[in-house]
Formats: sequence, structure tokens, C-alpha cells
Amino acid sequence: LPLRIRQHSANGLKVAEYLQQQKDVESINFPGLPSDKYYPLKQKYLPEGTSGVISFSISGGRERAAKFIDSLKLVSLEVHVADIHSCILHPATSTHRQLSDQQLIDCGITPGLVRLSVGLENADDIIEDLEQAFAAINA
Repeated sequence: LPLRIRQHSANGLKVAEYLQQQKDVESINFPGLPSDKYYPLKQKYLPEGTSGVISFSISGGRERAAKFIDSLKLVSLEVHVADIHSCILHPATSTHRQLSDQQLIDCGITPGLVRLSVGLENADDIIEDLEQAFAAINA
């Protein structure tokens, strides 16, 4: 388990740094990034790393988020986290689908928000998959 968590954390940071540079990403939540509001707490309580779970909002709302997810080839659409394989989901239409649009916004779930649980695959392969999905939503 300690080896898995270290790899999840390292992959998560590399992928989060990549996502932070994407024009189609409106916001990103990952405490391993210095720009994250929880970074000081991460430094205090998790100095060796956080996890591989990243949430980020894709500009353009639900439709673009759905197209992005549908375009992924390596990353699979699944609800669970911390798997050895990378998984993604759209909370507004899956885990939080029972909430109204206003309740979603009140919870901080924007229409384009997706949750990515980075697995143990090579981080460059995960990034390559994300790149081709971003290209697909812009085609």
C-alpha cells in the first residue's frame, strides 16, 4: 500500500501540473499544487504527497465534459477512486445526480466538473490520453 500511495501521489501531481496549463480547464482542485487553497495544510499534514484524486472543471459545461470523458481511451468512466487504473466521472450526472442545478452549484459542483482518480499507469500515458480528449472537444 505505501508504494501504491506514493505512485498515486506522484502521478496525481504530474497530471495536475499538466491540467493547470490547459486552456480548457477553468479550475482545478488538487492540494499538491501550490496554487490550491489547501496547499498549506498539505505541507503540514501530508509532506510526502497527497493522492491521485483531482477534480477540475472543463469550460463549456456538461456537454463538453461528457464529450471529454467519452473521448478518453486509457482512463475509464467509473465511480471509485484509488484503483490501479485511472478512472473519471462527472459528479453532476453520477454521484450527485439527485441534486438540482442550484444545489450542485451550492456544493461547488460546476456543470463541467469532473473527478479524475489517477491510477498507477505511466503518468505520460495518462497525460497523452487527456491531451487527445482535449483535442477531441476542440475539433
